[in-house]
Amino acid sequence: MTTDTTDWSAFAQRLARRGERRLVLVEGPRPEALAWLRRQLPTPLWGAGLWTGPANDRPHPALMPVAPARARDWLGRELDLLVWDGWHGNPPDALAALAGTLRAGGLLFWLMPPLAQWPTFDDPDYARTGLDGADRHPFAARMAALLRASDSLIRVVCPTRVPLALPVLAEPETPFRVAATEDQARLVTALVRFGLGRRRRPVVVTADRGRGKSAALGLAAAQLLRRGRSRILVTGPSPDSIATLMRHAETALTGDLAEVGPDRLVTAAGAEIRYQPVPELLALRPPAEVLLVDEAAAIPPDRLRALLLGWPRVAFCSTVHGYEGSGRGFAIRFRATLETETPHWQALSLSQPVRWAGSDPLEPLIDRLFLLSASGSEATGPAGSEGGVTVEPWSPAGAPEAELAEAFGLLVDAHYRTTPADLRQWLDDPAAQTWCARVQGRIVGLLWAAREGGLPAPLAEAVAQGRRRLRGHLLAQSLACHGGLAEAARGRMLRVVRIAVAAGARRQGIGQRLVRAARDWSARAGLAVLGTSFGATPELLRFWQSCGLAVVRIGVQREATSGEYPLQMATGLNAPGQSLVATLRQRLVRHWPDLLLRHWQAMAPELLVSVLEDLPADGQLEPLDQRDLQGFAHGHRGYDLCWPVLRALSRCPGVLARVRDQGELPLWVAAVLRGRDWQALRQDGLCLGQRQGEARLRSVVRALLAQAPEL
Repeated sequence: MTTDTTDWSAFAQRLARRGERRLVLVEGPRPEALAWLRRQLPTPLWGAGLWTGPANDRPHPALMPVAPARARDWLGRELDLLVWDGWHGNPPDALAALAGTLRAGGLLFWLMPPLAQWPTFDDPDYARTGLDGADRHPFAARMAALLRASDSLIRVVCPTRVPLALPVLAEPETPFRVAATEDQARLVTALVRFGLGRRRRPVVVTADRGRGKSAALGLAAAQLLRRGRSRILVTGPSPDSIATLMRHAETALTGDLAEVGPDRLVTAAGAEIRYQPVPELLALRPPAEVLLVDEAAAIPPDRLRALLLGWPRVAFCSTVHGYEGSGRGFAIRFRATLETETPHWQALSLSQPVRWAGSDPLEPLIDRLFLLSASGSEATGPAGSEGGVTVEPWSPAGAPEAELAEAFGLLVDAHYRTTPADLRQWLDDPAAQTWCARVQGRIVGLLWAAREGGLPAPLAEAVAQGRRRLRGHLLAQSLACHGGLAEAARGRMLRVVRIAVAAGARRQGIGQRLVRAARDWSARAGLAVLGTSFGATPELLRFWQSCGLAVVRIGVQREATSGEYPLQMATGLNAPGQSLVATLRQRLVRHWPDLLLRHWQAMAPELLVSVLEDLPADGQLEPLDQRDLQGFAHGHRGYDLCWPVLRALSRCPGVLARVRDQGELPLWVAAVLRGRDWQALRQDGLCLGQRQGEARLRSVVRALLAQAPEL
């Protein structure tokens, strides 16, 4: 059949009856593509639609303009039509996100150059990520090949006056309709059982997009109110993310509601479902029998833990594979917290789609384009001797599709947030270097790194002074700017971007071998420094220490994604590199006492001490200091008079390790290092009051003096 302005409506209606969606690729010069769309789109449109290009260029007045950067705002909403203007940039996360908002019958029109031009297309979004200097773009070339091979794609080549023949689709025997699946019904039952059950038995619900998990949370919340619960709290990364949950709860409570609002539902009996943002929830800690956390993977781990421990029954819900790219990483990393804090937690999942049929071709196509379901190797058991593991350079851009998916899956599994944008960066960055570890031919480990630095002296000086910021030089720029050292940007370095080892192959030295390969290559290439930047945890700190790297900087603010402090570690590979690392470490040693009081009050004591123990010990005690310590230890001198000496004592070699051995590290960190007053220490449960706290600190100092008389 050929198209006119009514044909797309009829085609969409037939798709809806089949429970399917389609991608329409509009290839050719942008003016011709827009003119074609203006001729094709009916007036009025058949449903809600978005346009991602400049507002004045939208091909139909009913399309709502939205910047790709605001794609996350549409989480949990549904669309019938999406017109994506690829000529103005193709951020992968946003494109994958908005594709997932299409309901059955939805169409995605994608305006782009001809597929043959994609490998060299200068995508405007590249400038945002430092990829605009690349001559070729393997990520786009790969997408073009996948689209060319797709039998569900509708291709329109402009300019053309030849009417488009739309696919002829058979009518389904039974029209598709959005309805609760058996999966979803089982989940609602399980959630109600959880909400009425014993305390401290949280559930974690994971599913692909479109499976109805948010709806299930809303239906379960409504049932819980009817079964006697008086308050159910709901939270998520944004108000929009819980709109679906609240809508389904409102529908299920029809007839029982006395008050209805976007963030609050109140029944005639006074029971309520209330939304509160995560920061407000943690600050106010309102009581509730049940807390439901939707899109939990978008919430930093430290806040997830606080939510877990703050209410008696907590359910976490998250997308496993999706544009967030963090669902499976969330499930894996959060599992350790759950096992430690609430070992009776339960995992629930959904597999059947609700918003479209299982035959829908758009979901698998978007999945292939962005490797949303990529899964790492299932390698288990010992890798054997070092001879059983081979470590070699590897190029993701030249890898077979199955191997690329397995390798990217390792990154997804190992890191809290790995997105389609990371896949593009990995394939397209001309500064990238990758090594893989194989066991019996299977990839079980990866190290992705990027060459940085080597900036001209004037530019490096501008970066060090904070007058210039550059893309693609994260570590070099950070060390230059925060350390005030232009030589950090002038020298060439290799930054480890990601490192991942399959779960079954860990603790066998594979990660260390990957780092060693990167270090050896960097030394041969004449680079000055090998370094990395990551969200700090004691475990990661120990790993990088085992690889020979040392702390050179720790950030003063937590990362928005992980909720952890950014930690940067490095090792010098030649004389200039070693001098740079030594200078950065000495500056950090001088500055950390002041930075600690101003910026690191919330850092976990074990992490704080682990960082300090990595730095050169610079504490020096004078004879009068030693007299003060003796007087404090035996009760002759007051704590306030000795506090400066106790802080100096903390910087002496081996002292913090001995305090840890005595089990008094939390009190010592809070009182001595952070200088918190006794009332705050008592409120935090670190001591019963000043008298008891001072007595414990005196005992610690007595033991220190006995173990190390030289102090």
